Amino acid sequence: MTLLLNNEEVEKVLTPEISIQATEAIYRELAEGTAYNRPRSQVYLPAESKNHPGFHYRFKSQEGGSPGTGVWALRITSDMSGHSFTEGLKRRRILPVATGNRYCGLVILFDIERIEPIAIMPDGIMQKMRVAALSSLGAKYLAPAKPKELGLFGSGWQAGTHIEYLSKLFDFERIKVYSPNEEHRRQFAREMSRKLDSPVVATESPRETVEGSDFVQAATAAWDPVFDGHWVDKGMYVASIGGADRTSKRREIDDETIRRADIYIVHSKEVARLDQSPDIWEAAQNGIKHWDSIHEIQELLTGKVGKVAGRTRADQITVFNNNTGAGVQFAALGSAVLKRARDLGLGRELPTEWFLEDEIP
Repeated sequence: MTLLLNNEEVEKVLTPEISIQATEAIYRELAEGTAYNRPRSQVYLPAESKNHPGFHYRFKSQEGGSPGTGVWALRITSDMSGHSFTEGLKRRRILPVATGNRYCGLVILFDIERIEPIAIMPDGIMQKMRVAALSSLGAKYLAPAKPKELGLFGSGWQAGTHIEYLSKLFDFERIKVYSPNEEHRRQFAREMSRKLDSPVVATESPRETVEGSDFVQAATAAWDPVFDGHWVDKGMYVASIGGADRTSKRREIDDETIRRADIYIVHSKEVARLDQSPDIWEAAQNGIKHWDSIHEIQELLTGKVGKVAGRTRADQITVFNNNTGAGVQFAALGSAVLKRARDLGLGRELPTEWFLEDEIP
């Protein structure tokens, strides 16, 4: 039978601890060459939407799998993509234009031995958790051992998940948050203070968020860098999730931050090259950071970076650019969801034969 799950059921079984553990396991498989990941593909229709000027239809897909998970994951999204402005700042935006003002994204898991689909679920909850899980993995190897102060950029759904996941790894003495919308960031700070049972303070400026922090995490929909790299001090850890593609050259960290980084780790150099990412590929082309000195997260996990073995000195500036999504992330988290959902009797079972055929494709 093929298990059909909804977002509420995915959220019920997928914890930060499980997400981080599953992510680290599959990235070790990726480094060892037993897992495989196909680079993300995004296609935009050239014509603007008739009903939403400035927005375009986008179809995105990514795939990956491994023997350890036992699955091959296909993640697909059908989007109305564009941008808007908040307090004069350009932001990436996806419109909920499906029936009922909703979004459309699916994860399909295939059994790698039986070749058949064994689970279908929405991608929404898993999407934000897989990003936070990989960000947490980067922080595990690159952040100071006991960071005291977290400066967070963003007050949306990604920022909320990041602060929750990172607080599972580190006992921050102080958490500061900044986003352009004052009312939104203050409300976010109040809500996260209650959720974490720890004070989260809304700051008045990007500079106040960076200065005094030893851990800076950007988790925004920003189009342009959210702080000035000149504010970064020795010993800081800086992380970003602002991935770009050929049509939307968005980024969260500037050239100065990259230039000053003693260690610069990214998620995927291949995707950065294909998308000509401004904070990876273009930074290398412009001489900000040598291409060969930029390494990927899976190399770091298995020590294949050579002389770069994560943070080795307290005064190092370390940067992790979580620049893209990956199919292996959905395989890791999806397989964990499937196992726990079956153990708890969640979801609805569909006859697998509905998805099979007698003809050779």
